[in-house]
Amino acid sequence: MPSRRTFQLARIKGIRVSVGISWFFVLFLFIFAVTGPFHELLGGSRTTAYAVAVASVLSFFVSIIMHELGHAFVARRNGLTVAGIELWALGGITRTTESPSPGVEFRVAAAGPAVTFLVVVVCVLVGRVIANNGDFFEVAVAKGNVQHATPALVWLSWLATINVLVLILNLVPAFPLDGGRMARAVIWKLTRDRNRATLVTGRIGQAFALAFGALGFWGIARGEGFGLLTVVISFILYQAASAAVAQSLISKRIAKVTVADIMDRDPVTVPAELTLLEVHEQFFMRYGWPWFAVVDPARHFLGVVRASTVDAEISAGRPALAVVDALEPNLQVRISEQEPLEVLLGSEGLGRLGAMVAVDAEGVLRGVVTLAQVQQALRTA
Repeated sequence: MPSRRTFQLARIKGIRVSVGISWFFVLFLFIFAVTGPFHELLGGSRTTAYAVAVASVLSFFVSIIMHELGHAFVARRNGLTVAGIELWALGGITRTTESPSPGVEFRVAAAGPAVTFLVVVVCVLVGRVIANNGDFFEVAVAKGNVQHATPALVWLSWLATINVLVLILNLVPAFPLDGGRMARAVIWKLTRDRNRATLVTGRIGQAFALAFGALGFWGIARGEGFGLLTVVISFILYQAASAAVAQSLISKRIAKVTVADIMDRDPVTVPAELTLLEVHEQFFMRYGWPWFAVVDPARHFLGVVRASTVDAEISAGRPALAVVDALEPNLQVRISEQEPLEVLLGSEGLGRLGAMVAVDAEGVLRGVVTLAQVQQALRTA
């Protein structure tokens, strides 16, 4: 899913957890929707029902965050970069770099449902302890003759029930659901073809979304409350599945295209022996570019220097500082000239810098490939 404007809720173990504007709308909609049924189960004042509704809905979104953190922590453990977690209207997404193998893909995808399952188990066990004569399950399905259930019982039963629904939906083997990603990992393992696995699960995702949408329209025709929500979810799932199908088809076409095929083989580079003042006058003032690659006399790539860094150092009274002492730290922009275009698309530097520096096995700079060159290659494909 594309990135959008979000607001940070928290930062957990260095992972940014943010929400989109639609999340706030759904938060209040959920609270409004469950307050009435909770009042019938609880009896007493509507204020109590409202308080339980707020606690329950917030707990549900906490469980969604836990689900996504499951993905994030396992992704980190397997060497993937986690860009953050975003909550949106109907769920969440963990943004990571692409999995390098089907095993990593499966473990990361399975981590979220595993956390959700644990949440359900804890809710059921605690609920059964505080409930009498099976009241927990009767409250959970809103049936039976339960009168004036306790707030804790209503909260736990509702939280367990909605997480069961989330778990069931997520385990459907249709992309982009977690079950679809797990199925993609299995097909990838069996066929050794990631694009084929993405295409198959994407097609399944499209079919599932259409069937889910048909169920929603049936619900609307019958006046059921779930109808409209189901149609909206199916529309989002169909879009994501279609994007996966398109990605697999494009990836198939660019499978034989390498970095060397599209890079600029004669880029302007900065010699490592220059000072910042010399770099500023000879390169940044002349070309007006935001950064340059720095190389030693043998053209080994040493790093990247930004115009903003040079300006800041000169303003601080350090114009004679060597350019090699002002390189950007922790900026992963190296890539082998033999890497396929698909690997380039998932590189960190392409997103942060807008380019990657192609090197050979000895670390010698062979070229620079920019985002514009990548986009042109994709348009051609």
